[in-house]
Amino acid sequence: MRGTTPHNARRPRKVVTAATVSVAVGALLSALAPLPAAGATTPDEPDAPLQRAFTEAAERYHVPESVLMAVAYMESRWDTHRGLPSVTAGYGPMHLTDARTALADFPRRGDGGDDPRGDVGRPLVDVGLPAVDTRALPSTLTTLERAASLTGLSAGQLREDPAANVAGGAALLAQAQKSLGATPSSDPARWYGAVARYSGADDTATAAVFADDVFQVVREGATRTTDDGETLVLEAHAGLAPDTAQLRSLGLRTVAADGTECPRTIACEWLPAPYEEYGTGDYGNHDLADRPHSQKIDYIVVHDTEATWDTTLQLVQKPDYLAWHYSIRSADGHVDQHVKTKDVGWHAGNWYVNAKSVGIEHEGFLTDPGTWYTEAMYRASARLVRYLAARYGIPLDRQHILGHDNVPGPTAANIPGMHTDPGPYWDWAHYFRLLGAPFGPTAGPDSALVTIAPEYVSNRPLYTGCATAGDTCPSRGSAAVRLYTEPREDAPLVKDVGLHGEAPSTTGVNDTGARASTGQQFAVAERRGEWTAIWYLGQKAWFHDPRAHRTAVPATGWVVTPKEGRADVPVYGRAYPEAAAYPAGVPVQADSPLPYRLPAGQSYAVGQVTRGEYYRAVTFDASQHVVVRGKQRYYEIQFGHRVAWVKAEDVTLRPSWARLSPAGTSPRGGA
Repeated sequence: MRGTTPHNARRPRKVVTAATVSVAVGALLSALAPLPAAGATTPDEPDAPLQRAFTEAAERYHVPESVLMAVAYMESRWDTHRGLPSVTAGYGPMHLTDARTALADFPRRGDGGDDPRGDVGRPLVDVGLPAVDTRALPSTLTTLERAASLTGLSAGQLREDPAANVAGGAALLAQAQKSLGATPSSDPARWYGAVARYSGADDTATAAVFADDVFQVVREGATRTTDDGETLVLEAHAGLAPDTAQLRSLGLRTVAADGTECPRTIACEWLPAPYEEYGTGDYGNHDLADRPHSQKIDYIVVHDTEATWDTTLQLVQKPDYLAWHYSIRSADGHVDQHVKTKDVGWHAGNWYVNAKSVGIEHEGFLTDPGTWYTEAMYRASARLVRYLAARYGIPLDRQHILGHDNVPGPTAANIPGMHTDPGPYWDWAHYFRLLGAPFGPTAGPDSALVTIAPEYVSNRPLYTGCATAGDTCPSRGSAAVRLYTEPREDAPLVKDVGLHGEAPSTTGVNDTGARASTGQQFAVAERRGEWTAIWYLGQKAWFHDPRAHRTAVPATGWVVTPKEGRADVPVYGRAYPEAAAYPAGVPVQADSPLPYRLPAGQSYAVGQVTRGEYYRAVTFDASQHVVVRGKQRYYEIQFGHRVAWVKAEDVTLRPSWARLSPAGTSPRGGA
C-alpha cells in the first residue's frame, strides 16, 4: 500500500495502507473510445504492430481475435506500458504476471508513518507488515511463467515485447479452453468458460462478472488510441450470446454475498474485520457507529494496498491491525467487504475524515512505481463508488471522492507522515468517466476557476524515487500537473511549508507539495501566454497550459476568500466543534490550525459547507461513544493537493464568476 502501509517506518496500530446504480457497459465503452490522436497509427495504415499481433496470435492459437482483444481491453485497455508492471506485477496488454521480477525491479518502500486512525484519544501500538515471500506466490501472480512454458518465448520477451505478450495471453486462453474439454472454435460464443478462467477468479460470481464484461466489449466493439500512439479497432459483434452455462464446469466456489453492501453489477463477498477486545483494555480494528443516522457520510477514500491479496485479507482479520470497508482485487475486480458502512474504519490518517468516510483499498504491492491498474479493478471500483455515492448522497467530484493522498494531516505534526496512495499514476479522468461524471468545461475560456484535466497518456511529468531514492522513474502517463513559482519549467517548484518548511518541493513520486491532480478545481490567479497560475497553499502556482493542448478546462463553482479587513485566515485539517459544544466527560479537541494561511486576495474552490463534528470513540462499548456537534460552520476547500477547512466566520463565500459580488446561497451541505 503505497501510502497505506509504510514498510520502513514504525507502524502505528491502525490501518493497512496503505458504483446501486449500475453503469451500463455500453455507455462505458462509448466514453472510452477517444478519437485517434494526432500522428496515431490506425489499422489501415502499414505500421499497426499491435493490431497485427492480435490477428497473428489469434490465428496461431486458434482463439477468436475478438475474444483475445476484448480480454486485453479488460486487462489493460490495450496499453503496453512500455514493459512496466502493474501494481500487481502484470505486464503488457494481456497483464501476464511476474511478481518476482517486478518486486526485484521495484522493491517496496514506505512513504511515512502516520497514525491511520488520526485521533490522539487512544494509544497506539506498532504493527509490522510481513514481507512478500516470493518463494510461495499465488498462481495469479505468476501467469507469465506458464505463458513462457506454453509459447517457448522468454520471460523477458513476454514482459517487454507487446506482440510476444499477446501471444502469451492467447496461449493461456487456448490452454483454458482445452482444460474445459472444449475444442478450439472460431465462434466467440464458445469461449465464455475460457475467458472466465483467464480472470484467475476462484469464485463463480467474480469469474462471471469478468467474462460478462469481456463479452460486452465484444458485442459493443471498441476503438482506442494506446499509450504507444496506435489506434486499435475491435469491430462490434452485436447480438452475440455466449454460452454462460460453461461457468458450471469451472469448479469454482460460490461467494457468500449475504451481508454485503454492494451493487449487483460486481462480485462482492463478506469477510468481516473483527471487533473484539484484546490485550489490556484495547480493541480493534474499527469502531462501531450508526451512520448516516449518527453522522453523515461525506467522503469515499480511494487507497491502494501494499500486500498481496491473501496477505491483505489476513491483515484485515487481525484485531490488533487496522480495518477499512472494502478491498478490491486487481486481476478480476473481486470485492470483499470487511466493515459495515455504518461503522467507522481506521484507514485515512485523519479521524474527522475516517468518521465521515468509507475506505476502499485496491490491491497493489508495487506502490512506489505506482505503475498502472487493471480495467477490471477500475470498473469494479467505479461501480461500487457510484452505488455508495447514490446511497449516501455523496457528490461525484474530487472534493468528496478523495485519494488517500488528498486527505490532510489533522494537525501540523501529522503532515509529513500522511500517505500518498493511490499516487500520480491513478487515472482519475478514466475513473470519473466510469462513474458517469466526466470532467469537462462548464464555463467560458476566461473563467476564474479551472478544473485540472491533462490528457493522461501524453502528460508525463518527471518523477524520481520509484525504486531507489533519487532515481528517475520510468516515463508514463500521469493524472498530476506540476506547479512552479514562475511560468517556466526551470523555475523552482512551489513550497509546501507543512512538508518542507521554506524549501521548495521536489519531483519525488511521493512528494505532493507541488502537484495538482485531475478533477481538482482551483481559482485562477493569472494567465500569461501558455501558462496559467492558480492559488495553491497560499501562493501563486504556475502550470503549463498551452492552448493547443489544455491541461485545465474552464469551470464554475463557489469560492471563498478572506473577509474584508483580514490579512489572512487560518486553515484546518479537520472540522471540529467549538469548545462550548463538548459535553462533560468529553475532552475538548484543540482547534490546531495547520502551518498554512489563506491570504487576502486569494480564492479557493469550495466543496461543501458543514458544521463542526467530533466522534468520541475510545472504548470497546459503543454505547459510550458520543457524537459532538457544534454550531461552528466550516467550508471544505481545495487548498493544495489535499483538501482543508476554513471557518465560515473568517471568509466570504461567492460564486466564481462574480469576483466582487456578495455571498449567495450555500453550495452544498446547507449547514
